[in-house]
Amino acid sequence: MRTTPRPNLCSLNFFCTAPQAKEVSLVGDFNNWNPATHPMKQGPDKVWVVQLELKPGHHRYAFRVDGVLTLDPHAQGITRNDQNERVSLVPVSGR
Repeated sequence: MRTTPRPNLCSLNFFCTAPQAKEVSLVGDFNNWNPATHPMKQGPDKVWVVQLELKPGHHRYAFRVDGVLTLDPHAQGITRNDQNERVSLVPVSGR
């Protein structure tokens, strides 16, 4: 099922390689770091994926792999969240 992106939002795919994980979710400033908001699905290649739409700007995020906050090795940068934990950074451009 394809969705039409809403104005001023950019559709992004996030990938996490954690073949042995039982549960992976995407957390970040866009969902108040809530692991229940964006659970990821594991594909046949054992890579976890989720797609979401984000507003333009810089967003802090991480993967929560079996309860452990995990950096994205493919992130555009690394920063810190409000709890001073190291997290990944993704820039989102406006259209």
